[in-house]
Amino acid sequence: MNLKNINIGELIKEIVAQKEIEISRICSFLKCSEEEVISMYNQENLDTNTLLRWSKLLEYDFFRLYSQHLILFSPLKKEQNKSIKSQLPQFRKNIYTKEMVDFILEKINRGEKSCSEAINDYGIPKTTLYKWVKRYNN
Repeated sequence: MNLKNINIGELIKEIVAQKEIEISRICSFLKCSEEEVISMYNQENLDTNTLLRWSKLLEYDFFRLYSQHLILFSPLKKEQNKSIKSQLPQFRKNIYTKEMVDFILEKINRGEKSCSEAINDYGIPKTTLYKWVKRYNN
């Protein structure tokens, strides 16, 4: 799976095919026509309410794909201003899922990135990356 360029319509279509869900059930759940469903399969982006409904129907967290994209491809903060308080929840950036670990190790194993490049590009602690390499490459 390519986390850099997410085409949500294609992913939804793929999961629908895997789960063998009938188009009539999809139309009933989403309250739309077959043409609208097929149109969604061809869209690269969907609005959040529609994506939430797809997530519920398919029992798959499509939003996590975007979260993982942010963790892997957002620029690192150079300075943090800790004096600013916010009412919004703050999320830690260093939570790595199995898919993310596999993605990074795949880049390293293919020679697309060196370990030091992965450490710098993704902000992974050196010891964490080397533990992954030792644990998952055996």
